[in-house]
This record gives sequence, C-alpha cells and structure tokens, in this order.
Amino acid sequence: NGDSILMVNAYPYFAYASDTSHISKEYANTKSSAPGVVDGNLEYHSLIHAMLDAFYAALEKNGGSSLGVVVGETGWPSGGNGEITTPYLSAMYNSFCRYYILGSGTPMRPNKKLDGFVFEMFNENEKPGGVEQNFGLYQANMTPVYAFC
Repeated sequence: NGDSILMVNAYPYFAYASDTSHISKEYANTKSSAPGVVDGNLEYHSLIHAMLDAFYAALEKNGGSSLGVVVGETGWPSGGNGEITTPYLSAMYNSFCRYYILGSGTPMRPNKKLDGFVFEMFNENEKPGGVEQNFGLYQANMTPVYAFC
C-alpha cells in the first residue's frame, strides 16, 4: 500500500577507502564536477546517489518499488585512517548530506526527497581503535568534532 518504509545504510567512505585509485574523493565525499558513473541517461556526480539508486533498482526488480526508502545511517569518519579521515572531510560529507543529498532526489528519482540520519551523535571511544570510533558529530566529552555542530 506504499505506507511501508525500508531503511538503507549507505557509506561511501568504505567504498572509497577500499579503492582510492578508482574512486575520486570528490565523488565519494561530496559532488564531483564530472560524473563518476554514467548509466544510460543517468549521470552520477555523488557516490551516495549511485548507491541509493542501485538500492532502488534492486527493490524494483524484486517487486518493492512502492516501498519508501529512508537513509538509516550514513557518515564519514573524522579520524582513524590517515588523510582520508579528517574532521574537515567529515564535516564536508555530513553537511553535504544534510543540504544536498537528503534535500534532493537521486538521478533515478529526481523529485523524491530523501529522509535520513547521519551516523552518529558521539564518537565512541569504547570501540576498537580506527574509523569506527570516529563517526560522531561530538567527542565523547560533548565537544564538537568540527565547528558546525
């Protein structure tokens, strides 16, 4: 009946971190001027849009096109993996998601506004070291990771 929703977790960071030689930082983190992927008449300037449209396409092939989709988790870590995880890159991605990704549709569904959630509120210093500790908007002591919080 179209009242059901499905939440999808989409993390362009992990795709980028696993293949920095074929995925540009701009395409993964914000919006590249040149499309990162062209699929027929659809051009993808941001990896999260490509991820979400791949999810939409899978839903349609399996009879789920009437389901609503919400981005359950997304984010970019502010530390834990050298120069590809900085507070600046995290701020860029998270603010980009708030204003561009969630405020607009995808190339496959251009007029369908997205709802979603940035993962997560606080860095988790009890997790094992690395990127998993660093997805928060705030440090565990409640100080902002970057200025816009």
